[in-house]
Amino acid sequence: MAAPAVQISPFSHPKTNTNTPLSLVPKCSTLREIKQIHAFSIKTHLQYDISVLTKLINFCTSNPTSTSMDYAHHLFDQIPHPDIVVFNTVARGYARSGTPFRAISLFSHVLCAGLFPDDYTFPSLLKACAGSKALEEGKQLHCFAIKFGLHLNIYVCPTLINMYTECNDLDAARRVFDKKTDPCVVIHNAMIKGYARSSRPNEALALFREMQASNVKPTDVTMLCALSSCALLGALDLGKWIHEYVKKNRFDRYVKVNTALIDMYAKCGSLEDAVSVFENMSDKDTQAWSAIIVAYATHGHCSKAISMFEEMKRARIRPDDITFLGLLYACSHAGFVEEGCNYFYSMSEKYGIAPGIKHYGCMIDLLGRSGRLEEAYNFIDELPIKPTPIFWRTLLSACGSHGDVDMGMRVLKRIFELDDSHGGDYVIISNLCARAGRWEDVDYLRKLMRSRGVVKIPGCSSIEVNNVVHEFFSGDGERSVSTVLHQAVDELVEELKLAGYVPDTSLVFHSNMEDKEREVSLRYHSEKLAIAYGLLNTAPGATIRVVKNLRVCGDCHSAAKYISLIFNRHIILRDVQRFHHFKEGKCSCGDYW
Repeated sequence: MAAPAVQISPFSHPKTNTNTPLSLVPKCSTLREIKQIHAFSIKTHLQYDISVLTKLINFCTSNPTSTSMDYAHHLFDQIPHPDIVVFNTVARGYARSGTPFRAISLFSHVLCAGLFPDDYTFPSLLKACAGSKALEEGKQLHCFAIKFGLHLNIYVCPTLINMYTECNDLDAARRVFDKKTDPCVVIHNAMIKGYARSSRPNEALALFREMQASNVKPTDVTMLCALSSCALLGALDLGKWIHEYVKKNRFDRYVKVNTALIDMYAKCGSLEDAVSVFENMSDKDTQAWSAIIVAYATHGHCSKAISMFEEMKRARIRPDDITFLGLLYACSHAGFVEEGCNYFYSMSEKYGIAPGIKHYGCMIDLLGRSGRLEEAYNFIDELPIKPTPIFWRTLLSACGSHGDVDMGMRVLKRIFELDDSHGGDYVIISNLCARAGRWEDVDYLRKLMRSRGVVKIPGCSSIEVNNVVHEFFSGDGERSVSTVLHQAVDELVEELKLAGYVPDTSLVFHSNMEDKEREVSLRYHSEKLAIAYGLLNTAPGATIRVVKNLRVCGDCHSAAKYISLIFNRHIILRDVQRFHHFKEGKCSCGDYW
């Protein structure tokens, strides 16, 4: 239904009547109503009145859309002699819109008209550069800010840091940060957030500690960044310490901080703590419910994730895109294909939520993991958006799991049309061909990798012991300076063999390697090194938590089950796809992974 028109008396006069057009602006809810007021101002010869135009521009930029910003720009152009305050309003609108770079273009015009920026101008322009990844223009604005003596301003400095981090120049961001001599929480937050968002959690946490030593009082934003960094590292002990800090300083009154705690605990492998935080929250919004659903899904408690969604609906909390991401994830890892398809289609049909790239990826994984490879292939081909290489890689991984060489070759061709530089693609298809005995194809693919300069991403696993995160790379055991760890892995494997473990040398695809050489190749995978380190350096019976950058291999998965049984350890291994809880010789994934 169309919004009712704002009623304006033709006999009212803006200077004498209290019901003036300007007094009606706060009551407007649509651009159509603003246009009516603008039309009336033209009839009453106020079309060039800067106070009228400023109020109209303020409305258009308060919740910027493409249409409203076009109209704001049109109104700005009507002002004979605009001042910098009005420009700042338009620039702020553009910076928060889908076309942020237009703020930069407009700035070049007002400079030519003789306007000079103030300390409110640069934050909006730098935010526009960040939004449009315009690094060169951002550098020019930085120079301009220096020229005007505003580069260390409390409003300008944080946005400079944010601009550089959003444009992937962390070193420049740090140089800006280091030039600020007066400690300031806003500037610290900007730098910590930059590190966290750029997947450099160690630097983020180091700066958080420096911040505390300098007596700068953190805010809820600081806590969000510190917790997300712990989540990236899988640093549970440090995360627990930050949780105590949160409670002591009453940051737990913020729903967003509690939600970040749920996410941190879930990603650090402690589902119990994540559930405890959720259950103790007095107020739970959509994001909190979504976080706990995702937590259950990634830890393999798929039925529980679905039941939490039912509770969410009973609580009359409307789901969002993250909620459905968790549900699709749960269905994918449990093999609930029909349920997953129902959730996917109900997103748009029942809740009006348009699927995003991650939802499409989950659907491809859901179909591929269950062996419906042709259906997954057609799903990608019929998408309303251009398929990304990740979609095809998800299907390629499924081809590897199901041993379908022909489909794998079809998918590889589609990947290479988009990107031929990812080492993992060559490894998956090479291993697939090797299992089928197609050694000529294996040799061809390895030569192709070398000719294109493609390298395999090394497996890396980390474990936190006594608040220190230790990293291990696949193969480290063969050349590691730690003789103790080297020997520990060798002894561990021999002990596992006595319990029935058989190294799966079929996973090592080299036609000219003997079985013994293949076994040695498997022995020093990064997750085995990390688990062995955990056995050596934690108390008997203590939980071992490992984070891996790639998917856990089948042999390490088998070894971890035996280790959990023999040493009576709960091993929680987080790989790139999910959590695996190894306990008493079994894994929470039920070997469906």
